[in-house]
Amino acid sequence: MGIEVNGKTYETDEEGYLANLSEWNPEVGSAMAKLDNCDLTESHWEVINFLREYYEEYQIAPAVRVLTKAIGKKLGPDKGNSKYLYELFPYGPGKQACKYAGLPKPTGCV
Repeated sequence: MGIEVNGKTYETDEEGYLANLSEWNPEVGSAMAKLDNCDLTESHWEVINFLREYYEEYQIAPAVRVLTKAIGKKLGPDKGNSKYLYELFPYGPGKQACKYAGLPKPTGCV
């Protein structure tokens, strides 16, 4: 499986997660979102970039509860809540945002 962006094919698993994390770039994230009929806004990118920084520091994609708490600490309580995150990523903030960020599926996500 794979996704084509600007003439290059990026390998993905059966759920659409990038096989090689180092190949990610914002265009790949946008293309993945388009496949889900999602247009990424500045708010989406704020969460995606946060996830990438978190992963770089801890080498793990956070579960939703941890993500919500950490975003609240960094971006404020108006963004650090489930309602806000699910509005941005209706298929699940952990799962969907990590996918667009080129990260592995968070542990504990089905």
